[in-house]
Amino acid sequence: MELAFINLGTWEIVGIVAVGILLFGSRLPSIARSLGKSVTEFKKGVKDIQHDMDEPEPKKLENKAREVDAETVEKSEAEK
Repeated sequence: MELAFINLGTWEIVGIVAVGILLFGSRLPSIARSLGKSVTEFKKGVKDIQHDMDEPEPKKLENKAREVDAETVEKSEAEK
């Protein structure tokens, strides 16, 4: 197997992976965990953006008004 644009053979790739494992072996679990969390957050962000774009404008305004109203009620009740 040879990658034409990099011109690396199978054994070169195996060697690079082995050196990478030797250098970063103890940190691989934490790196994988943080990469997984990053991917999850990215997907969540994309989903939120799609949801915002799919929601019609009057619905957005109505929801925002409800949020502001709820915050106002909570603050006024806390002041009593």
